[in-house]
Amino acid sequence: MHRVVIGRRADMDNGESIEEDLDSATEAFDQNIWQRPTRRPLPPADDVVLCFEIPLARILPSAATGDGNSSSGKKYVIYELNVRKDGPGPDPFPTSVERRYTHFLKLYEGLRKDHPTLLQSVTFPKKVLMGNFTAELIGERGSAFEAFLDHIVTVPSLRDSDHLLEFLQGDELRNACQLLDERRNELAVPLLENCFRLLNKIFLDKSKCVLLLLCRLVAACTTSPIPHPAAEQWAELALRRYEHVCDTELLVLYIPLLQTCLHLWWQRGRDRSLLEERLNEMGKKGIKVKGGPTLAQAIHALDPRAETI
Repeated sequence: MHRVVIGRRADMDNGESIEEDLDSATEAFDQNIWQRPTRRPLPPADDVVLCFEIPLARILPSAATGDGNSSSGKKYVIYELNVRKDGPGPDPFPTSVERRYTHFLKLYEGLRKDHPTLLQSVTFPKKVLMGNFTAELIGERGSAFEAFLDHIVTVPSLRDSDHLLEFLQGDELRNACQLLDERRNELAVPLLENCFRLLNKIFLDKSKCVLLLLCRLVAACTTSPIPHPAAEQWAELALRRYEHVCDTELLVLYIPLLQTCLHLWWQRGRDRSLLEERLNEMGKKGIKVKGGPTLAQAIHALDPRAETI
């Protein structure tokens, strides 16, 4: 059996590389878990390559009763999608999301409607009524999904589409925003952190979707009476990312971001002189720096979600 070792699983505690062979994959599948028998190869030593990989899939009941049994007998497959930037060393922050066949299908149909010619070379797995849960079919679908995503990120028009952004973050962002609406920020922050790390692997550091999500993360970390332990980390990153940003639409977040960081620095007992200097400079240019929207309100104006403002 040929075995290929690549990358590292995000949830491993010991940091060791993973190897899987066909026997272990088959044994796992007997317990409603399919595992990929081999790993996608690492790039050449000097390259950094964005890698989509589905290392495992789980079969779950579509509607469970109190005893954990499916009330309807119907099941579905959840694919764990790992996104990594592999290079000379393994990605230190591999990111995972779970997606169903319907998520991939919605992405494919949306892109095919908007860019039919750009998907002519893509073979997308069809729906099947019988045998949905065989190891062979799950493996074939997983490989097809990986190839589909590989193709998308190499074509700018597909990569920058709203369809891909919805696929990557839609479910998690909706859940996070609902938690923010319920003032359960401590549960929303991990979801937003995962979304940010995922988008940051695919899009440029100062792209709209990345900066917007980063600012939403800062807001989630700072709107509670006691800031989240990671608040300074994300605030400092947001300030660095905003240096030399020229996108007029995104600049509306900069003043609220500075004001948020100014308050956070005060809470932490940090020197605020640099932030105050930046705000004073903008005030001298005629920019309104006081009495404006909060960071959460400015984000909501750009991208309305579920948060209560």
